[in-house]
Amino acid sequence: MALAAATRGELRVRDTDPNDLTMIRRQFKRLGLTSHIEGNDVMVPPEQVLQVRSDIGDATPKIEDGPWPAFPADLTSIALALATQADGQILIFEKMFENRLFFVDKLVAMGARIILCDPHRAIVHGPCRLHGERVDSPDIRAGMAILIAALAAEGTSEIGNIIQIDRGYEHIDLRLRELGARIERVGAEPVPA
Repeated sequence: MALAAATRGELRVRDTDPNDLTMIRRQFKRLGLTSHIEGNDVMVPPEQVLQVRSDIGDATPKIEDGPWPAFPADLTSIALALATQADGQILIFEKMFENRLFFVDKLVAMGARIILCDPHRAIVHGPCRLHGERVDSPDIRAGMAILIAALAAEGTSEIGNIIQIDRGYEHIDLRLRELGARIERVGAEPVPA
C-alpha cells in the first residue's frame, strides 16, 4: 500500500482480512494514503496527493507502533519512507525496538529531510524530492523502506546487501516488475581484500 502511494501507482491487494488492516489503514491515512475495501480486497487508487493530517488542536501528528492491535513495529520504517512523500511534518515514534530508525541517514543521502531525535523518534518533513543513490540495506524493514524510497526517487538507485530484503520479501524484484517497477537484480563486483 505504501509503495503504491509513494510512487503514485494503483494497487489491489487481494484476499485480505480487512479487520486486520484497520490500524494500518488508519495510520497510513494520517499520511494522506486513501484506501478502499472491496469485499476482501484493499484498493489503493492512483495519483494520490499525500498530505499529512494534523492532530486535534493542530498538534504535530505522530505515527507510533505498539503491540497488536496497534500499528505494527514492522511497518514503522515503511511509514517513514512514505512520509518523505507526504506534504507536512510528522513524528515517527518507534517505541518497541531500539535502533530501528538508524537507517534514516540512507534516506537523507537520497534527499529526504529527516531529523533523528533519538533511537526511537524521527521527524520527517515532506514532500522530499528524492534522487537515486547507492545505499546498503541494514535489515529487512529498513531495506524495504529504502526500496520504496528508491522507486519513488528520480534517477537510478543501487541497493546493496539485498539479502536483508530477501529474508522478508521473497522474489520482491520479480513481484515488483509484475506491477510495473523498473527494477533488476545485478551481480556485485567482488571487492579486493
